[in-house]
Amino acid sequence: MQRRRFLGLAAAASALGLTGALSGCGTLSGETGDVTLKLVAADYDLAGGDSTKKYWAGVVSAFEAKNPGVKVQVQIESWNDVDRKVAELVKAGQAPDIAQIGAYADYASAGQLYSADELLSIRVQANFLAPLVAAGENKRTQYGLPFVASTRLLFFNEGLFEKAGITAPPTTWDELAAAARKLEKKGVKYPFALPLGPEEAQAETMMWLLSGGDGYTDATDHYKIDSDANIRTFEWLRTHLVAEGLTGPVAPGKLNRKEAFAAFARGEVGMLNGHPSLMQEAAKKGVKVGKVALPGASGKARATMGVADWIMGFKQNGHRKEIGAFLDFAFNDENVLKFAGDNGLLPATITASASMESDPAHADLREFLQALPDSQLPPVGKTSWARVSGAVKENIGKAVAPDAKPAEVLGRIAREATAAENAE
Repeated sequence: MQRRRFLGLAAAASALGLTGALSGCGTLSGETGDVTLKLVAADYDLAGGDSTKKYWAGVVSAFEAKNPGVKVQVQIESWNDVDRKVAELVKAGQAPDIAQIGAYADYASAGQLYSADELLSIRVQANFLAPLVAAGENKRTQYGLPFVASTRLLFFNEGLFEKAGITAPPTTWDELAAAARKLEKKGVKYPFALPLGPEEAQAETMMWLLSGGDGYTDATDHYKIDSDANIRTFEWLRTHLVAEGLTGPVAPGKLNRKEAFAAFARGEVGMLNGHPSLMQEAAKKGVKVGKVALPGASGKARATMGVADWIMGFKQNGHRKEIGAFLDFAFNDENVLKFAGDNGLLPATITASASMESDPAHADLREFLQALPDSQLPPVGKTSWARVSGAVKENIGKAVAPDAKPAEVLGRIAREATAAENAE
């Protein structure tokens, strides 16, 4: 399967004429005059260092050497501040030329962004993985350019599994519950950590909706949060995990992802849904991490959840050609692979994904890479998503309380989602 997946990515790159062809992109032809681009980017260095700053300094230096008429000023902001900082700049009429942040839909809807067609060469635009292209669209036009990506897998503590006599990771919900019972009998603090607290509940929820065979939206891209399948999913969680005391001492509605991940790294969690950076943190603390595709109700989940961060070009200063040239350059394989590899994340492009998957140095990311082409992302292209996501964060934990009626909780969220969608 691993070999077939790599060949599939490589074949896609070859068919699109991308193999070995991206290194030359990002050079302006002719005189453009002296232009200074402003780039605001998020800081990915979890250790508080300057690796993100150094990365962009290297990209800018190489780009400016090829394009002597263009300078790029880079402003790095923490993830706690970057979206707010960009919003303030835009509101003040001082939009950056390029922003690398968490969301793009509001700016696209307001007509403030260049589309991908207006910025990128055909080769670069065709090189994005299909699920990420779809997630970057607002009203069927791509404005959000996927900068880096991630997927989710079921993580399990191999040492705790061995002590509990669990010989194979679960592939179905019933097997997951059975494994959690064995872990609980061995005194594991969190047999299955279920973080439905307000920090990141919308992501944990989507993973479970997908594993139950549905999701946030239907085939026509309208919200369907209280579908029969979604209700069954939360009824199962409430009955077979939470009510049986298999989710640990903190109620899921009060357990945040950060706390759950920290507990996993301390060796206190048997299983949870995780992403690549957690794998690295847990390994540093001596936890041997196993990882498999998310179990579904009766087999492998129909899709895993994908996540992307976005980069975009603003129209305000009119530097379309220069922005496009810089982004073409930023998306060459060398740059994409360096940033993704340095940060334990996944490339957003076909050619870089194929290259990373074939590289023994990134063997620990192969399962994530294999899941990405078929992943499903949250409906981030809808301007209503911010409000809907907030409603999920605030309320979804109530759906698994011991005396809860999941249909009522999901129904309330669904009505708010419909109202937000109608107001788009």
